[in-house]
Amino acid sequence: MDGAATVLVVDDSRTKRYLLVSWLSRAGFTVLEAETGTEALSRVGVDPIDLVVLDVRLPDMSGFEVCEQLKSAHPALPVIHVSAHAIDATDRTQGLTRGADAYLAEPIEPDELVATAHAVLRYYQARQRAELLAERLTRLADTTLAVHSAPNFARLLEAAAAGAAEIFKSPAAVIAETFDGDCLAGVGAGPGAEGGIVPWAVDDTGVPTGTVVTVQDPAGWTLTDWPAGDTLTVAAARLREDRAPIYVVVPTATQTARSPVLVQLAQAVASAVEAQRSFDEEHRIAVTLQRSLLPRRIPEIAGLDLAVRYEPASARTEVGGDFYELVMLDGHLLLAIGDVAGHSLHAATVMAELRHAVRAYAVEGHQPGEILHRVNELMRTLLPNELATICVLLLDPSTGHVRLASAGHLPPLISQDGKVEYVQHSAPLLGVRAPRPADLEFVLPAGATIVFYTDGLIERRDVTIDDGMIALSASASRVDGDLDRFCERLLVELAPDEIQDDVAVVALRRR
Repeated sequence: MDGAATVLVVDDSRTKRYLLVSWLSRAGFTVLEAETGTEALSRVGVDPIDLVVLDVRLPDMSGFEVCEQLKSAHPALPVIHVSAHAIDATDRTQGLTRGADAYLAEPIEPDELVATAHAVLRYYQARQRAELLAERLTRLADTTLAVHSAPNFARLLEAAAAGAAEIFKSPAAVIAETFDGDCLAGVGAGPGAEGGIVPWAVDDTGVPTGTVVTVQDPAGWTLTDWPAGDTLTVAAARLREDRAPIYVVVPTATQTARSPVLVQLAQAVASAVEAQRSFDEEHRIAVTLQRSLLPRRIPEIAGLDLAVRYEPASARTEVGGDFYELVMLDGHLLLAIGDVAGHSLHAATVMAELRHAVRAYAVEGHQPGEILHRVNELMRTLLPNELATICVLLLDPSTGHVRLASAGHLPPLISQDGKVEYVQHSAPLLGVRAPRPADLEFVLPAGATIVFYTDGLIERRDVTIDDGMIALSASASRVDGDLDRFCERLLVELAPDEIQDDVAVVALRRR
């Protein structure tokens, strides 16, 4: 590798410069020339220079000053001072103190110059390799943290591709298969560019368990614009025989012997992908269980429009305690919505018990307030230490007459002709022994829409609940002709992209 190095010879003496260039050229070095310190400083950083042979006495500045400026901008660039005049111990000491890696006093033997050049280049190249490895390992640590903290599969691949591009300062691609069997590729066009996602298909036949590195033709990986004239190095990592492998693809020119950083990156991504696949699998099971505990269909009722939206928390695998109920009983619509404290399988089972208890007491013919009283006694007897909020409504579709009772739940709102009003009915939540107010009775006007919801729709960590209710009022002041579209719009306008809590919305309009 020394023989392929480029040396810049800086000397104002044409004869001396000719000798130095000749000796180094015969030794196999590529040699560039400069006559002044200014010219030398202008070439370093522009031309690919690995070593500077620098005369101490130059016409525009001393070689000591040039060396200091070179080392300030390029600390690892080796410099060899040569001089026919500054040859005593003081000069040599000053040269080495101010940054030179070696100091040769004339007369200089050709073999001595060449041997010194090889010696300082060995150190220089070892330092380059160490610094490159340290930088890549630092970026690898950052990328590992990013992929393991990614909230979903697509963001994981984006972070992995962007991280690989930063590590190797080149385009990069990361390919993996989701839990559902969809193969996706995260692509980073280069350092500093954000990762993107594209569908991709890979034949993983014959990829063993573990990590394998191969060199392949770019024609098989047309995911981005790879450097011309280079091959691709592909690291395939497979943690389990029954799982599809992941692939990390980078230009071969970026790799060092045995590709240690690429292998570690592939293993880190494979570990994060496996965790994400397991998370997605658990989340799918949890959501399926959660939805199985909710009504299977919405009743069709003459004179009424009904719509429901239920979105489980996207960042959790646990099932939650939000629930709703819609059922016709003796010509009246029973509508209930509630929220059991907590996110766990236990919260979901409590939710199911409360929902069935509400239905049972309603079938017995009790009014909303009495239903909540009986459910509260049931909770305090059989489910001590549990808390829940709930709102129950009985509506006569023909007259619009409503009886409503709440237990600590957020107030429903009525929207008609651009005007919005919250229906306040303050009462203690379920699980607490306390007096309860009488049922609230009113008539829902024709053309009016009443909206029930759980706290996941309006609560945020960065705003108060009052701000959330004001935002809901603004969004609900206009009711779409299609109630399904109306509920969907409320979610889009009010709920965050990544829902942190379950959200249930029930809208009822009296035609």
